[in-house]
Amino acid sequence: MRIRTAAVVLGTAAALSVLAVPAASADTAKAATIGKVVINGGKPIVLGTANKTFTASLTASDDSGIALAGIAFLHNAAGDELETTDADPVCKAVNSTTSTCTVTFKVNAKRDLGSNAAAGTWYAYGVVIPKDADLDTGAGVVSKDKAATTKVLRATKLTVNAAPEPVKKGKTLTVTGSLTRADWKTAKYTAFVGQKAVLQFRKAGTTKFVNVKTVTSSKTGALKTTVKAAKDGYWRYVYTGSTTTAAVSAAADYVDVK
Repeated sequence: MRIRTAAVVLGTAAALSVLAVPAASADTAKAATIGKVVINGGKPIVLGTANKTFTASLTASDDSGIALAGIAFLHNAAGDELETTDADPVCKAVNSTTSTCTVTFKVNAKRDLGSNAAAGTWYAYGVVIPKDADLDTGAGVVSKDKAATTKVLRATKLTVNAAPEPVKKGKTLTVTGSLTRADWKTAKYTAFVGQKAVLQFRKAGTTKFVNVKTVTSSKTGALKTTVKAAKDGYWRYVYTGSTTTAAVSAAADYVDVK
């Protein structure tokens, strides 16, 4: 995995010089404060096999105003870090003392993580440089190890096919599908074995899906079950996710019942 220092996260020469020395204590009388941190719009970061771009913002305050702030992400297990892009954080003043700084991240799971063990909880590490910070000593610079948490999850794919189409009322309908999950080591989607997927049905003309039964994926990730055809409507499989894997719903398949 790529390991990046907080200085690189901030991405400026000033940050490099400041972060080379210890940051000032956050409990001094006029220390800057780190407030709200928003990661990926409040949603988990779901990584598949392609590049993923997302933003994280940090709101900070200081009597002198905020010159710069940045965010890094550290894994709870190993301390490995997700890197920012080369662009500097973009800071916008809320008022004379408070600013919100936004950092853009572009992540590729195979390149930047390389291991499925990296899925799970990550911590946001925040650094704030007030306008009156001493760039020679680092005085006034404030950091926070666990400014926020987020989930970094392996992406999933799910398909469904209900057949035959159309089908006579009362006849057997076979509903098949496939559940796969992103492998960050190989950058491929592979069979997600032994997982529970819920078969759902939505009657034509309605908006709500209803649970029908639970189906377990095979050693190839395949899903298969049978139901009696009763009404026109839409069939889909749903996987509810886990602490390391994203939830997913298959695109619904419409069946006309004659």
